[in-house]
Amino acid sequence: MNAESDERTGESADGHEAELGSRAPEFIKSRRGLHLSWQVGVFIVGLAVVGAGVVMLPLPGPGWLVIFGGMAIWATEFVWAQLVLRWTKRKVTEAAQRALDPKVRRRNIILTTVGLVIIAALLGVYLWKFGFVMPWKITE
Repeated sequence: MNAESDERTGESADGHEAELGSRAPEFIKSRRGLHLSWQVGVFIVGLAVVGAGVVMLPLPGPGWLVIFGGMAIWATEFVWAQLVLRWTKRKVTEAAQRALDPKVRRRNIILTTVGLVIIAALLGVYLWKFGFVMPWKITE
């Protein structure tokens, strides 16, 4: 896959060379023990943020946004996270371009309208057959 080889070299879409790897300050990178501690700390913070995002998926909250935030934290130190984020950004951009295509928008509007008409017809049949009955029984 040609796109993957471009990502591994660190070339961005505009042709500039994007730096892969740690973005830790130089005084941290120059000391191996300190740099390893820094990476462990970044990993733990990123893991906590990703974990919170996973918890937010079924619960109220911006789950995917928080997960991508955790990935961005990891991407400050780890090349694999940088590559995952680049791939994700590329796919989101492609999906946005497809969604803005007039033919796709027209198709989506037609499908949504047909779905709403079907739901309204089913609701009408249900109300005609069973009437409007509240789910609770309150006697006065």
